Amino acid sequence: MTIEDRVPASLLDEASEALEELAGVLADEQSLTEVLQQLVESASRVIPDAENVSVTVVGPDGASTAAATDERVVSIDTDQYSAGQGPCLEAARTQRPVRVTVEQGREKWPEFAAAAERAGVRAYLSAPLVVDNSVLGSLNLYSSVTSAFDPFDEALLRLFTTAASTSITGFQRYERSRSLVTHLERALESRAEIDQAKGVLMAAHGISAQEAFQRLVDESQTRNTKLRVVARNLLDSVRRP
Repeated sequence: MTIEDRVPASLLDEASEALEELAGVLADEQSLTEVLQQLVESASRVIPDAENVSVTVVGPDGASTAAATDERVVSIDTDQYSAGQGPCLEAARTQRPVRVTVEQGREKWPEFAAAAERAGVRAYLSAPLVVDNSVLGSLNLYSSVTSAFDPFDEALLRLFTTAASTSITGFQRYERSRSLVTHLERALESRAEIDQAKGVLMAAHGISAQEAFQRLVDESQTRNTKLRVVARNLLDSVRRP
């Protein structure tokens, strides 16, 4: 008997609807925060034992919680980040799901166990967010029931980790593209200012384009100033009354 055979059709329908909603959010090009918030809320609604959900993102500056259904559980993740250890970091490091109860975690992750107990959490399931062997973070589930999280919960969690990974990588690509466009725009603007400055020098001194450009370069090196700044200063001086 498969997991689907043992799960009510209504729950599967709800999971399908939640994933369709997520697809719509991704298509709307919302911010990463909005997408991940929608994702954790959907996961909390669809995954049977998940009373709360959060997303851990691991970046160059360390780990942080990008979205959560309740501020109370953010402290559980934050204590793991401060200690440098815990099930969410373990899932990201090993690239495998980690299920743990507070009792099981007392010895290995005391900071996590203490924070979880304060928040009323008894069971915790964390799955890695990985794309092309690149670790992005983890998706974390919380429950006040010690026996929470069965194989069906884990199967649904994998669907949501795929959606989260897609969201994060898509946003990162968008940010890189936007940064590249910004650099290109600045480069084109600088090129236009340099060409205008060359024209001013050519008209004022009756010199060639190459000679005008060399004068700008010499000024840049003498003053230890970027070429575009030299060109902009020249144009500003010409524009003054």
